[in-house]
Amino acid sequence: MPTLSLRQIALLVPLTIVWGINWPVMKLGVADYPPLAFRTLSLWLGLPVLGLALVAMKVPFRIPRRHWPELLWLAATNMFVWHACMILAVKALSSGRAAILGYTMPVFSAVIGAVLFSAVLTRRGWVGVSACSLGVALLLWHEFTHLAGRPGYVALALMAAATWALGTQLLRHTRIDVPTLTLSFWMTALTAVVVTLLTAMFERPQWHAPDRAAWGAILFNAVLIFGFAHATWFYLARGLPPVASTLSVMLIPVLGVFSGAVWLGETIYWQDWAAVALMMVAIVSVLWPARAEAPGSGAQATSST
Repeated sequence: MPTLSLRQIALLVPLTIVWGINWPVMKLGVADYPPLAFRTLSLWLGLPVLGLALVAMKVPFRIPRRHWPELLWLAATNMFVWHACMILAVKALSSGRAAILGYTMPVFSAVIGAVLFSAVLTRRGWVGVSACSLGVALLLWHEFTHLAGRPGYVALALMAAATWALGTQLLRHTRIDVPTLTLSFWMTALTAVVVTLLTAMFERPQWHAPDRAAWGAILFNAVLIFGFAHATWFYLARGLPPVASTLSVMLIPVLGVFSGAVWLGETIYWQDWAAVALMMVAIVSVLWPARAEAPGSGAQATSST
């Protein structure tokens, strides 16, 4: 299991904070506003922020035409399904539990990697995935009664997590030889078009001007989620093995649960506290430096063969 570089950790910390507190932010944003319309405004306002980043960093916008089909597939698996399904789930479920359902993604990623890409998990990888799975189960302990009345939204969240897991694997194996920021820009643009069509089809009678809380959440998502977090995540997912990248962000649902409790009054149970410890185990399984090989061991191994 490779360790993260200082640059990756420096990006991971703000990514975790921004994505973690965004769950109650989204819940506030869609409380009195159509969820797909909320997502649409966030995407279109975030796209120029991302575009300015490309211009400032002198990153090219162009993707060769031969890569367009793969780009569309990456956008579908990494963003289309996730953003449409999860914002609907956030509207119906508590923000913390929606975050937990979404972050079953590392478990799906491990299974998809083993089945489709012949990935072999190390012992530390299995420890991390197992801790993640148990932590999710504990966090959902008191939700079974509530979730039983919303099976459709639970299914949407799990489908979003599974599709995102597939997208993470595909992003790691992509053959598109362009900068990650370029990929992020065009995937965001394509997602904006798709979600715009969805809100026009299903929410048009509900359209109205956002109130102050909705505008605040929309701008938070535009600048920090679509302008920063997604590009950062794609950089980490593309540069690290999928299990390492996915387990390294497992503090996000924990922040989602506790920030939801503080801001929205959502109840915290003892299972939530136990799950925090398990999520930390999952994170440490990825971030703890690997033991260095003893000096001369490689030479000894060579001479013995």
